[in-house]
Amino acid sequence: MDKKKMTKKTFLLPDLGEGLPDATIVEWFVKEGDVIRLDDNLVSMETAKAVVEVPSPVSGKVLRLAGGPGDVIITGKMLAEFEVDPSMPQRAEGQDTGHHHGGGHTDGDAPAGSHGVGTQDPMPDDRLVASQDGGALEHDAAPAPKSTGGERSDAGTVVGAMQSSDAVRSEQALNVGGVKAMPAVRALARKLGVDLTRVRATGADGVVTMNDVKQAAADGSAKAQPGGGARAAAAAPAQSQAPQQQQQQQQQQQQQQQRPQQSEARSTLSQSGKPMRTQPPGVQATGQPEQLKGVRRNMARVMADAHAKVVPTTLVDDADLHAWSGKQDITARLVRAIVAACKAVPALNAWFDGDNLSRTMHPQVDIGIAVDTDDGLFVPALRNADVLDGAGIRTAIQRLRTQVQDRSIPPSELSGYTISLSNFGMFAGRYATPVVVPPCVAIVGAGKLSHDVVAVMGGIEVHRRMPISLTFDHRACTGGEAARFLKALLDDMALPN
Repeated sequence: MDKKKMTKKTFLLPDLGEGLPDATIVEWFVKEGDVIRLDDNLVSMETAKAVVEVPSPVSGKVLRLAGGPGDVIITGKMLAEFEVDPSMPQRAEGQDTGHHHGGGHTDGDAPAGSHGVGTQDPMPDDRLVASQDGGALEHDAAPAPKSTGGERSDAGTVVGAMQSSDAVRSEQALNVGGVKAMPAVRALARKLGVDLTRVRATGADGVVTMNDVKQAAADGSAKAQPGGGARAAAAAPAQSQAPQQQQQQQQQQQQQQQRPQQSEARSTLSQSGKPMRTQPPGVQATGQPEQLKGVRRNMARVMADAHAKVVPTTLVDDADLHAWSGKQDITARLVRAIVAACKAVPALNAWFDGDNLSRTMHPQVDIGIAVDTDDGLFVPALRNADVLDGAGIRTAIQRLRTQVQDRSIPPSELSGYTISLSNFGMFAGRYATPVVVPPCVAIVGAGKLSHDVVAVMGGIEVHRRMPISLTFDHRACTGGEAARFLKALLDDMALPN
């Protein structure tokens, strides 16, 4: 083969359709030195909403990988480096395959103005689409500037609303190592220590489902072998480094065994058995710092942004449920009461643009329902809550919760809500100061139900009551508007049915 035709290409992490600045490596499907073909799966990456497979932008030899599982890669930074093999299939200049991962051009010969990363046209299959902002570039060359084309629409986020790419993205159950499973299922298996090759698949066409992995983790029937598996081998460095790594691990174990067991020596008594004054903790932390990833990483950014941009004020009161008759759906009643309050005081069912000092009030009521998960906070949107009855509200909420739990919820369902609800009282807590995430101007917090002694004409009674906290952006709403909104909500909650 003519060595002059071999070209090194650096593949930058594309914007995976989330509009987020980074993503976390879940697992590599190759290792350094492997040969990969165009569009074969290169790596699975976790973003704030999903675990997605990133395909290879070229055919050739893998020279360098950016990191290992758990490492966070910045969007636009090097993800992998290849030695392009011209004898294998490559992306033709200007060819659009729908895979928005870049890397279609070689030796810097891409046409002027070309992104080299495909377009937004529908794909012929359901493979991953990355985005128009990543790409491959010539070795040692600077990254190509991001597109400054038309304004991108809001595709949503896990908590709040952030800008994202217009690129379309979907997933499919991929057959890797003889096992067919969605990327999110593979990520869950890694997290729970489950060997997918030993899991009994119950999905259609032999696909391993979320429930299959959870069941295997619960009964211990498919525990992953320590350090084993084809994926571990793919993620590992060159095998020549194995002896050196083993030696380092042995040295670390010996050092740990030699360290004194300080926890056993700690006591509030002196050696003579008398009480002694304890000392304040030292500056040394006892745990290992853990970098935030995926959903939690995005949540931290969104909350910090909300704290910097919103002028929050909170009103609290109690909804009296004493008149309720029969068994009722509490969440459905909360949704109905919010809708009634939005109709009475539309100023809180609105978006506020702090830069332009403009307000948009919405004719429909789309409620963001906060859903707590081990991975972080999701806020799916309950669309058109103002036209749903109790049964419709419950069905929609169950669908959203299920999609959040198995990470199958579309990005469009995680944005665009006009007001939000946090039902934190299902766990604990009476009152709170929920965070208003722009562009919304209000959030309702529902506390834990309690039985309170209430003064009535002629004596006292015990009423069941629900604490309600209303936080609003005081730039967009007056205190009077917020108080009238809260009263309308409480009045609806107090109705018998």
